[in-house]
Amino acid sequence: MKFSKQFSMYESDHTQFINALRQQAPGLEERQRQGRSLLWDKEPTPLSEQDRVKASTVKQQAYVYQNKL
Repeated sequence: MKFSKQFSMYESDHTQFINALRQQAPGLEERQRQGRSLLWDKEPTPLSEQDRVKASTVKQQAYVYQNKL
């Protein structure tokens, strides 16, 4: 789809905001990558550790807020 020259230089408000933010804080994307790596980029858990965790879990009762009498 080809737009006319009138719309070829259009930038949405969101795009303008992101571009301004990148100019104000040049290291922002690198800090975002570092924050992401803290939570999501982790080494795979070894099978022995997975087996140990699975064996040590305690089954939860059907309704957790009701005490057994």
